[in-house]
Amino acid sequence: MASLSRPTAPRFDVEVFQNEYLADGAREVNAIVTVTATGGGTSGGRPLGPADGGAAPAAAVVIMVDCSGSMDYPAAKMRNAREATGVAIDTLRDGAAFAVVAGTHEAREVYPGGGRLAVASPDTRAEARSALRKLSAAGGTAIGTWLAKAHQLFDSRPDIAIRHGILLTDGRNEHEKPEDLQRVLDAAADRFTADCRGVGTDWEVAELRRISSALLGTVDIVAEPSGLAEDFRAMMAGAMGKQVADVALRVWTPAGAVVKYVKQVAPALEDLTGRRAEAGARAGDYPTGSWGDESRDYHVCVEVPSAAVGERMLAARVSLVRPQPDGTAEVLGQGLVKAVWTDDLASSTRISPQVAHYTGQAELASSIQEGLAAHRAGDLDRATAKLGNAVRIAHRTGNGGTLKLLQKVVDVVDAKEGTVRFRRNVSDADSMTLDTQSTKTVRVKK
Repeated sequence: MASLSRPTAPRFDVEVFQNEYLADGAREVNAIVTVTATGGGTSGGRPLGPADGGAAPAAAVVIMVDCSGSMDYPAAKMRNAREATGVAIDTLRDGAAFAVVAGTHEAREVYPGGGRLAVASPDTRAEARSALRKLSAAGGTAIGTWLAKAHQLFDSRPDIAIRHGILLTDGRNEHEKPEDLQRVLDAAADRFTADCRGVGTDWEVAELRRISSALLGTVDIVAEPSGLAEDFRAMMAGAMGKQVADVALRVWTPAGAVVKYVKQVAPALEDLTGRRAEAGARAGDYPTGSWGDESRDYHVCVEVPSAAVGERMLAARVSLVRPQPDGTAEVLGQGLVKAVWTDDLASSTRISPQVAHYTGQAELASSIQEGLAAHRAGDLDRATAKLGNAVRIAHRTGNGGTLKLLQKVVDVVDAKEGTVRFRRNVSDADSMTLDTQSTKTVRVKK
């Protein structure tokens, strides 16, 4: 384990958990890499600011509010959205850059306007809250235009590295083609992060998950509009707690070795494999976004050349890096993944508890999503089998939060065996909440 630190940024510690022993002829090496950032970001759960004795890093936030016609049904939805946006603005720290965008079949700047970002102060917060009266419901939904507008606004301040979007919608992306949205996401990826929220039950979980995944953010449901204010406050507080932007997980492997996959497995599942950017000889960078005081786990799987019993090798070197103006990369922390070939059956067949735990969490998420999809398609037998498997895994791994959500969709006869019966008249809100929460994991008990 090794770490490097800077006086104005969090300290990054990297720990590697694995069973390094491989059987004769085995080639696959699995490890859980835990990255923990401390000493920056937040202090006691609140944004770090000038009162803490140091200048907070520059940050920019664009709030995108759905103003399509459906936001007027019921009328409380639009009223709660305005209130929540005001709460988010109040949570901004002084000096942060921000803007508010009204989203319909096009994107309209509500505040400050002119293709620029405002700088948070008592005066600009008051002006922004007053401008929220312009948020009214009329028109369609083309989310790509909202994200494109946010991208333009962020690019107006190239000096700011920490860039975060908050996106709220109540419906499906009906007024643009999927390929148009994808083009916007491809352009915005690694340019800013975004948290997505769906209010009510008339939006698609898969659609918002696609957006949040591309932009390394979160997705969740706010079933009742009255819950928007607290959710917006929490999202903004999280954005204000970020201290270091553009951090990547760099994986170096020796000659002949291949990275099979890199996945974030806690606090939520996110497959980063396809987002690799080459970083020199036998090394690749996987984006992780911005960091404050937090800890995340990653599953790294490497295929190495087979070797004789007794041989040892470095299977991978995993580093946390961030780019520097001169084109180099600063190493924030580093850990090593090792391989040792043995003919001792007990050693080579022992599964790392961390690897086993997160393999189960990934299976839990896929079982939930496949079960809900089968239920929507009318295949009750498959839906029951998949959600029964999810109950069994949630029970075994101690994922009590997911188990409670499952119990709103199925009656659990035997949690240990995964015996369940589908409930009648399951609400859309309960089903969608289970779907959105399916990728959230519990940390392994070390």
